[in-house]
Formats: sequence, C-alpha cells, structure tokens
Amino acid sequence: MSIVKNIPPLANLPWEERQGGGSSPLWRYSGNPVIPRNLTTHANSIFNSAVVPFKDGFAGVFRCDDTSRRMNIHVGRSKDGLQWVIEDEPIRFIKTAPDLPDSEYKYDPRVVWLEDRFYIIWCNGYYGPCIGMGWTKDFEQFYQLESPLMPFNRNGVLFPRKIGSNYALLSRPSDSGHTPFGDIVYSESPDMTYWGRHRHVMAPAGGWQSTKIGAGPAPIETTEGWLLFYHGVLTSCNGFVYAFSAALLDLDKPWQVIARARPYLISPQELYECVGDVPNVTFPCAALVDGQTGRLAIYYGCADSVTGLVFGTVDAVVDFVKQNAL
Repeated sequence: MSIVKNIPPLANLPWEERQGGGSSPLWRYSGNPVIPRNLTTHANSIFNSAVVPFKDGFAGVFRCDDTSRRMNIHVGRSKDGLQWVIEDEPIRFIKTAPDLPDSEYKYDPRVVWLEDRFYIIWCNGYYGPCIGMGWTKDFEQFYQLESPLMPFNRNGVLFPRKIGSNYALLSRPSDSGHTPFGDIVYSESPDMTYWGRHRHVMAPAGGWQSTKIGAGPAPIETTEGWLLFYHGVLTSCNGFVYAFSAALLDLDKPWQVIARARPYLISPQELYECVGDVPNVTFPCAALVDGQTGRLAIYYGCADSVTGLVFGTVDAVVDFVKQNAL
C-alpha cells in the first residue's frame, strides 16, 4: 500500500520501468526530451511546464518562448502524457476585474486541482516579476485573478487542499533581475485574494542548493508529510546550475520542515539538460501521481529549451529524503 494520501488512482499514468542501472529513486524517460522545443508553429523553446490529469487523458499549461523571444503560456492536450498537441496561440485570460493590469510576460506555470477547478500560477510581468493566478474548469476558458502577492516574487505553488480553513501558497520572494538569492516562504488566504500569515520555510543550504531554492510541483500529500520537490541553484565558475531534490513538510504546519535531502535527485547530466538556451538546468514544474501504486512522473524543464520526464515512486523518494536528510 502506498503512503500517498487523498490522491485518486491514475491508471493511465505515463510510465516506463528503469532502463539500465542507477541508484537514484528517479530515472529518466528513454524518449527524452518528451516535448521538443519546436512543437508549436512559432516556438523557440518549450520548457518549465505543468501537466495534470484531465478527462480520459491529460492537459497542461506550457511555457512557450516564441521566435521573437516573447515569454508566454499555451494550453496543450495529450491522451497518454507523452505525445502532445500544444496550441499555437497563447492562452487569452478573461479578466475577473476590469482594471486588472495586462501582463508584460508569463512563464513557468504550475497547475493544481483544488476543490472544483484547476488553478494556474505563473511568473507574471507587472513592473517586474510577480505571481499571476487564474483558473479554468475545461482548459478552454481561462479566468485571471488578482495577483496574490506584490512584486517581486516567483515560483508560486498552491497546495492541493486547504490547510485548516485557509488556502496555502509557497513562493520565492526575489528582486527585479535574475535573482542571485532566494528562500521558500509560506502564505495563507481565506479567499484566494488576501494573503498573509507569511512563514519562512527553507533557505539555501550549501552545495547544489547554495545560491537559491524554489518550490516545484504542487506538494504531494503522504502519511509522512507533504512531499515537496524543489529546485536548487549552485553558482559555478560558469554560471548557475539548476538541480532538484525533495523535502518533507508537516501536514498541519507546512512551514515546518520534517526532513530535507542533502543530495540532489536530478541534476544536469544529459546533453539536452546541459546544452540549450540556458545550459545546465533541470527545473521541475509538474508531478503526476497514481494514488493506488504511488508511481510518479515528473515533468521538468531542460536547459530552458525542452521538456523532460522522469519516473519513480513516492515511497522511494520519501525514504531517500529521510535517509539523506540535512
């Protein structure tokens, strides 16, 4: 029996058994990159994107930088989570307030099912990077909400259920540039509009996560705590290197860290992760989970150019975190 909680079975989860050796709880899909950089008509790159189960297949919101190098998010659909059709035109959000400001850009989305709809969070351009938020029920019509937090901020990630009576959000306060610092912070809201009760969660911790860290996919509820995949950045003599690993957060007080892995799970090692528009990046944004078996499929951006896929099990990752804790 899996330690996963409150996640339904997902019989059509994309899956491939481990090919060859390796000791990491996660292993790469042999068909990577699962999404190439040119899957839409005007795409320069497709990466850092979010995927969720939808109807009898999957839907997603994808970061697509076009050949003018404009950053935007597009909707995509798939029967099996491997072969994708992504719309050529960006998502056009319906504003829920007439004076909501336009976005200068949108990138790095996350998507989570919460109560009765899919919420989308992205990095939104409004006098610098801030967190944009919207929702959809059908991946046809999308509605934009007020930004939950003021600039500057990135890596907004919603929890898939309320904590107590409030909605819960992770973010990474930053500055207006390519931030050379960053901690993960927790916030709560009674209504998805007004956010407070801010609590510090984690700071950089040396090695692969010594410069900055940021939440990845929506946290996964387990009997051991919230399983959070997060990216960390090392500043090397040749620039930033993005890897990712995982931590366990308290179920009732998610700003309290139960355990946090010292080693990374995935780092840039394959050619498509090391070579691209931004070399040496592995950046997780989405995790599919089969609640019956605990099987796991994580979509992650590679070198800011393409999208990769890794597999594993929630149970093995939780064991890894506990056995290799800081």
